[in-house]
Amino acid sequence: MIWDIICIDLCPAVGSDWFEQMAWISTGPQQQHGTFYEFRTYYIQPHLNAAFLKLTNEKIHLRTAHSELIGYWSVEYGGLNQVFHIWKYDSYAQRASVRAALAQDPNWIEQYISKAMPMLSSQDNEVTYLVPWSKIQKPPKDGGVFELATFQMKPGGPAVWGRAFQAVVGTHTGSGYAHAVGVFHSEFGQLNQVFVLWWFESADQRAAIRHTSHEDARVVAAVRESAAYLVSHKNKLMLPCAFSPIK
Repeated sequence: MIWDIICIDLCPAVGSDWFEQMAWISTGPQQQHGTFYEFRTYYIQPHLNAAFLKLTNEKIHLRTAHSELIGYWSVEYGGLNQVFHIWKYDSYAQRASVRAALAQDPNWIEQYISKAMPMLSSQDNEVTYLVPWSKIQKPPKDGGVFELATFQMKPGGPAVWGRAFQAVVGTHTGSGYAHAVGVFHSEFGQLNQVFVLWWFESADQRAAIRHTSHEDARVVAAVRESAAYLVSHKNKLMLPCAFSPIK
């Protein structure tokens, strides 16, 4: 009713372009399928970090038998004694069935989970979707380092900040500065977050690229526009584990 009154009052004063823009902001690009990605972060007791990674390397096949692992990394900078991994699910029902199957899998319980859990100090997870204009793209070659950049955006989701943020990612990838493995936004966990998973050949290459890109007028302009929607941001530099599908 209020919207109808506003439309009646404004219709003589605004054109169709304004309404098209408002419709785009209110709806934005929509998620077209149920596929989501679970981000999991495990905090390992410092003296057990090496033992945890060794056990996981030996037994991860017991877990990947149940659902698809996208990548598994050890955090090098931006957090100590952490591992970060991404799991893909077609639906919440699929994830529930996977969790139920794992709870009944004696090999998983006896050979891995009963040994791994005492090594951890805490766990965290988030549910994310790829933004509508992104897809998972493996790096051009194995090796290198990965940066998980997390941006806390103002409320509204991709419908509000999507175009500006897409321009930032596009100027970096289009200019050859970095390879974007995927761009995600949060569904469960801290809301209004967007995550970019970048790949670089090395930490030194990343440092050199950042210096060069900060002098690129296209990058500077895109970043400035996107910053209007930004609250805060943080990042982690990660190394892929030997068993990670993306590495």
